[in-house]
Amino acid sequence: MSKHERWNALLELLAAEGRVEVEEAAGALRVSPATIRRDLDELAGQQMLVRTRGGAVAHGVSYELPLRYKSARHASEKQRIAEAAADLIGQGEVVGLNGGTTTTEVARVLALRAGGAHRDAPEPRAPFLTVVTNALNIAGELAVRPQIKIVVTGGVARPQTYELVGPLAAGVLGEVVLDVAVLGVDALDAELGVMTRHEDEASVSRRFAERARRVVVVADSSKMGRRAFARICGLERVDVVVTDAGIDGGSATRFEEAGIRLVTV
Repeated sequence: MSKHERWNALLELLAAEGRVEVEEAAGALRVSPATIRRDLDELAGQQMLVRTRGGAVAHGVSYELPLRYKSARHASEKQRIAEAAADLIGQGEVVGLNGGTTTTEVARVLALRAGGAHRDAPEPRAPFLTVVTNALNIAGELAVRPQIKIVVTGGVARPQTYELVGPLAAGVLGEVVLDVAVLGVDALDAELGVMTRHEDEASVSRRFAERARRVVVVADSSKMGRRAFARICGLERVDVVVTDAGIDGGSATRFEEAGIRLVTV
């Protein structure tokens, strides 16, 4: 197992349990305790965790994996969700995308479809799509696609998620009109609605929802029935939820009773 693979595994354990013990991690990863200690020391040096005697704990009260490490979690589900969400977007529409691993997958699907649609045609006068995003990584991937017009909000960058947040981001969103907003979230609850961990991200995502004619939430089934700190909007603002087949029957029924179209993949 390479160092990168060990680090991914250690951070996954930390995200799931909130703490990592050296001896347990060494047994799970089949390496020596000394190797785990060195890995934890290096991760602590990058402020990815806090070292303790015999192991490590999550950095801060609410641990959040950086986007580059979160991307491997539920990867196949997110790719299927992205394909289904892209099917809901029509050519020529204005699409809002907030940050996150699932919305990044949606952006990649849209980029491939835009490229395929005009591979043998001259550059179109109108863009295949217009994408408005506050996510720097999404903007970077789509900026090289001439068939997609990319609009990036202003704001202050969050290093964990590459999202731009704050009044500058909200100001730009207040001046645009979206056909559809595709939102990645941290939690969905039948009573509280759509949520994320951070209030500044929730505020920007709320603006996306307010400016859109349709709101599509993309989330794997692990997010269903969960709660997070900051509320984005109620379920009455959501038109479609795209998730995987792992969603439990109770959650599915409650969403459908709320008038939401549920797409499972």
